[in-house]
Amino acid sequence: MTNKTPSVESPICPLPRRHSDKIVQGHGSGGKMMADLIKDVFYPPLANPALLAGDDAGVVEISDGVRLAISTDAHVVSPLFFPGGDIGKLSVCGTVNDVAMVGARPLYLSASFILEEGLDINILEKVVNSMKEAANEADVQIICGDTKVVAHGEADGLYISTTGIGLLEPGRSIGGSQAKPGDQVIISGSLGDHGIAVLEARGDLGFETNLESDIAPLNHLIRAMLSVSDKVHVLRDPTRGGAASALNEIAKQSQVGIILDEGSIPVKPAVAAACEMLGFDPLYIANEGKLIAVVGSEDAPRILEKMHQTRYGEDAVVIGQVEESPPGRLLLKTGLGSTRIVDLLAGEMLPRIC
Repeated sequence: MTNKTPSVESPICPLPRRHSDKIVQGHGSGGKMMADLIKDVFYPPLANPALLAGDDAGVVEISDGVRLAISTDAHVVSPLFFPGGDIGKLSVCGTVNDVAMVGARPLYLSASFILEEGLDINILEKVVNSMKEAANEADVQIICGDTKVVAHGEADGLYISTTGIGLLEPGRSIGGSQAKPGDQVIISGSLGDHGIAVLEARGDLGFETNLESDIAPLNHLIRAMLSVSDKVHVLRDPTRGGAASALNEIAKQSQVGIILDEGSIPVKPAVAAACEMLGFDPLYIANEGKLIAVVGSEDAPRILEKMHQTRYGEDAVVIGQVEESPPGRLLLKTGLGSTRIVDLLAGEMLPRIC
């Protein structure tokens, strides 16, 4: 195994539970409640090095020098269609991206469908065709699947689960535990587009925008980055819980401090306006077509230049850096000159976002 196991509670002697005895929306937020649920409920009976690494995909060695990256995801977004995407495109891109975030080349997907009785066949066909288009763009194949039907009122139309498998090049090691003091933190584009676009599609904004979800397969962008540098230490897609949750996870996995520059963080005016009106922070809003990269500072200019030449990395910028301390903490230098702690999301801001 190539995975480095982070410091977590012992599977034999877990700490007392830090969540309620009933599942609530916050357990799917990508924030603190979900992290506690994973550590308290899933890790103790299922612990193994690939799982405990805590990355977007598990990495396993199946023979000498041959390593696979495997990831699985369930998609329950509401509504099924929204500006810039739909549940089908989301299901393919989300899993492709998770496999790619450990540096693997995604190859194959499986898909499982839970269909609600009464779902219009035309809707299903539209979703499946969207999956085909996304798979073609990502250059992956959907090679197997399963279909189940539940009674009317039990599935909200359609749920999709996808599993992806990819191949890692020999010697490649990218993961949340690899961030090093002095590294630069890069974001591939503006934050919060997906979450706010879905919220608008639900009719919850109270005003209209021209925003579209940023859903995209990022594996080709990542291959371009890796073609010019071997100093890409960490990759993460800031989906549920947003960039703040993803960066908190990296800081804890690597036991480093990550310092962000508020003025460098790209946020579109429509997202900023929606967040201000609703009391949200763009750092916590879900994204589905952006990546965070923690890279060696000496290679950051070369990596950025390459990203700017790609379709999904044109707006990439450096938003922060890695320091030795405070270990396990994410900090934000504000426009006023102060510094504040950015913690994990405590509950659920936007349920059913992916």
